[in-house]
Amino acid sequence: MAKQLRVLVLISGNGSNLQAIIDSCDDHLQADVVGVISNQPDALGLQRAHHAEIDTSCVIARKGESRESYDLRLQQRIEKYQPELIVLAGFMRILSDDFVSQYEGRMINIHPSLLPKYTGLNTHQRAIDAKDTEHGASVHFVTPQLDSGPVILQARVPVYAEDTAELLTERVYEQEHAIYPIVVKWFAQGRLEMKDNLAFLDGELIGPSGFAPD
Repeated sequence: MAKQLRVLVLISGNGSNLQAIIDSCDDHLQADVVGVISNQPDALGLQRAHHAEIDTSCVIARKGESRESYDLRLQQRIEKYQPELIVLAGFMRILSDDFVSQYEGRMINIHPSLLPKYTGLNTHQRAIDAKDTEHGASVHFVTPQLDSGPVILQARVPVYAEDTAELLTERVYEQEHAIYPIVVKWFAQGRLEMKDNLAFLDGELIGPSGFAPD
């Protein structure tokens, strides 16, 4: 049996992207989710992990704790799992530069916008307010600058005149669940890497809007 990539997933809430990855692992993703860490003890995603018999941990911020102190404790917990890839799936903390640097090229995130548009929060409402006709999600490598690492893959959805943020969120979620496992599989196959703050697939530079098949 081929070696399986050791994947660790960080969550804060529902864990729907975690579930998509777990489900894809059953479909020969060439990866195993070896652990799930949350900063919220009541995160629904922890229940998803328990149901799949995946080990879980909570690293909860202490009152008045610095970001650097928290990230050090998080790193210590991460290292117990010896992950080859760290997947941020709705992990709602801004990570310190030193922490991110420890895992450069081995940590990915999914963001609900067509990066570089709409970094940060409330992306769906911002797209509606701007009267965009297109919105979506981006999987990218994590770098110290928030939501600014090289984009790997994007999915696009239409924005309709009658859309609310809730309706648009659901449409984007469907695409997130489709593209995140694809990127994990590419990494597991050794096809994906980050060099010099750029993303490469099969040795070819990925464009600023992510991989686009011919």
